[in-house]
Amino acid sequence: MSVQTSALSTAVVVCIAANTFIAVADFARAGFVRKNSAAVHTPAAALPYLGALKLAGAAGLVVGLAAVPWLGVAAGVGLTLFFVGAVAAHVRARVFHNIAFPGVYLLLALASAASMTDAALGA
Repeated sequence: MSVQTSALSTAVVVCIAANTFIAVADFARAGFVRKNSAAVHTPAAALPYLGALKLAGAAGLVVGLAAVPWLGVAAGVGLTLFFVGAVAAHVRARVFHNIAFPGVYLLLALASAASMTDAALGA
């Protein structure tokens, strides 16, 4: 296994953990989540739906690692699109002080999609 493959595989595991954590925070309506949501003009009522999308992405990556690589690709792409939207929401609302958080999640999602694509193609 190459260093690049190891790094991408590690990114998938970190992406799963990070999205599971933030999905639980969304479901719990944690204070920092509600504050950020309000800052980017996302209704608090949307939090459980956003959490469900993040958790579905994490679950898809788990299944992709375990058995169905193409499902992992779909989950990685879905999370990538989700976090492109999150970064766009921060830019639209001109909330830059914490844009690194969705940016890091976006990078993890991109690395996960790349890793799962490699796995699905047998590379």
